[in-house]
Amino acid sequence: MCGIVGIVNFKKDIKEQEKLIKEMYNSLDKRGPDESGFYMEHNVNLGHRRLSIVDIENGKQPMTYKENGNTYTIVYNGQIYNSNELREILIRRGFEFSGHSDTEVLLKAYVYYGQDVLKYLNGIFAFAIWNEREKELFLARDHFGIKPLYYTIKNGNFIFASEIKAILKHPDVKPQIDDTGICELFGIGPAHSPGKTPFKDIYELEPAHFIILNRDILYKNEYWKLKPKFHSDDLDTTCDKIRDLMIDSVKRQLQSDVPLCSLLSGGLDSSIITAIASEEYKEQGRKLETFSVDYVDQEKNFVKNDFQPNLDIEFINLMVEKFGTSHKKIILDTPELFDRLKESMIARDFPGMADVDSSYLLFFERISKTNKVALSGECSDEIFGGYPWYFREDSLTSNTFPWSLAIEERQKILNEGIGEKVNLRDYIQTEYEKSLSKVEFLDTDSNETKLHRKMIHLTSNWFMQTLLDRTDRMAMQNGLEVRVPFCDYRIVEYAWNIPWEMKAYKGREKGILRKAFEKYLPQEIIYRKKSPYPKTHNPNYLEKVKVELSKILSNKNNRISSLLNQTYIKEILETDGKAFARPWFGQLMTGPQLMAYLIQVEQWLEIYNPEIMV
Repeated sequence: MCGIVGIVNFKKDIKEQEKLIKEMYNSLDKRGPDESGFYMEHNVNLGHRRLSIVDIENGKQPMTYKENGNTYTIVYNGQIYNSNELREILIRRGFEFSGHSDTEVLLKAYVYYGQDVLKYLNGIFAFAIWNEREKELFLARDHFGIKPLYYTIKNGNFIFASEIKAILKHPDVKPQIDDTGICELFGIGPAHSPGKTPFKDIYELEPAHFIILNRDILYKNEYWKLKPKFHSDDLDTTCDKIRDLMIDSVKRQLQSDVPLCSLLSGGLDSSIITAIASEEYKEQGRKLETFSVDYVDQEKNFVKNDFQPNLDIEFINLMVEKFGTSHKKIILDTPELFDRLKESMIARDFPGMADVDSSYLLFFERISKTNKVALSGECSDEIFGGYPWYFREDSLTSNTFPWSLAIEERQKILNEGIGEKVNLRDYIQTEYEKSLSKVEFLDTDSNETKLHRKMIHLTSNWFMQTLLDRTDRMAMQNGLEVRVPFCDYRIVEYAWNIPWEMKAYKGREKGILRKAFEKYLPQEIIYRKKSPYPKTHNPNYLEKVKVELSKILSNKNNRISSLLNQTYIKEILETDGKAFARPWFGQLMTGPQLMAYLIQVEQWLEIYNPEIMV
């Protein structure tokens, strides 16, 4: 994929800022290791780092197109999966094409449709198009925020980039953290509120939003959202449509001029994608490569629980045998997970999911040695009801984010001075209620469906975003593009309106999805209980994070004490994390991961050195 940057200033000429724009886009070299380029005009500078996936020769950026005496220039990060259909439409409208890149299709589609182009796109994208005659910038982000885009406004400069680190290269932008940032880091983190970041005045362009910027206005608007519609399809028809949509989505996302593989955990979601992709490859006379991840001594250290009832390996072997994929099992070790915590934090630009992130970083690093594109089963749990909190009464009625119930413990982790000024509970409650206020219902919705519409909305807009951010940053840190076929907006729209009683067919998580593919996959996989991405159970990892966090606390020059309650952190250390009674986040971030998160906070404070304005 790619990294994009840009500066727009209508008050002064910025055409001579070549050194600055290069510094900005070169900070994204991991996202785009293959090529770089820039475009400069009196009011705009655009920069691009490219990971070449489609039309290696003709897809170079920034890309410029002249039409009727006007010039349009694009920088773009993404993949348009319906670009072939759009190209045919544009050819019939008189457009000509020099290659088969989706960049050229997107640029000319914008020239033809204007901002309405967003109604016609199926893909993952964050892009900016400069209209030279109108002196206008158009910025847009895909339906689910799979591709990142951030911006800020400083001293007349509108500055945007794929990652925050590039924005911080601008001399007018200083890293700062205020009470909102504290709430984001310790109340919401490692998730984030839509549109917000821990950095003061640096914003995320929300998923399914666009910005129009010219001399007169900065206009931001939402171009798509889920709408409730009556679901009239019976069970069999519903299964047929889910299956047809999934097959079409996977086939579209196999577009690539470079090696492509599939991630295979032996779970339902990755197995569906692998089955479809491998069958398509067989028809082309090719064999699909698949990859799985595990840890040294995992079988010896594994302890099953409600969230992780079994190991993946036997189910992976079933899939490899049935579909004949070329499979590689990647084994990670404890020291690696610990040693790469800092790099995974830098990839995100703020603390993340600790060793769950560093595991992804290492996993994708190994995959990227032979492949540039991978298909992932993420996002199915959110839209089809796969998480435990969809089925637990206490979670459904908790009146807060069910993956982050430890609100009192989170407040206690702040030091006394910060805690007196920052009320995490109030902040979390406000964001929670604001999010739920956007959910629309049908009069015909049952109470169960209404309750689960709320939960699916929350999970898709908060939890899923955290996972998508994790996947994008860890993959792009290794020059790897990861595609998520379940996140096709057509699938999400259809699933949104399936009544909960049908969605949870036979009372199972993702019951309707299991039913839809029951004839296509081994029965052991169809009926396997959901198991999350594997985390290490090695006690050596706990010991490593304890030693490092203790070392941080014993250093009188540490930065973390300016924010956190040292006494409580020591208690957490002494009890191996048990003093923090509930998971920090989701199913995976328990005691060791909380300690690693706090280590990442210290690393973040050291490297980014934000001014604390609380």
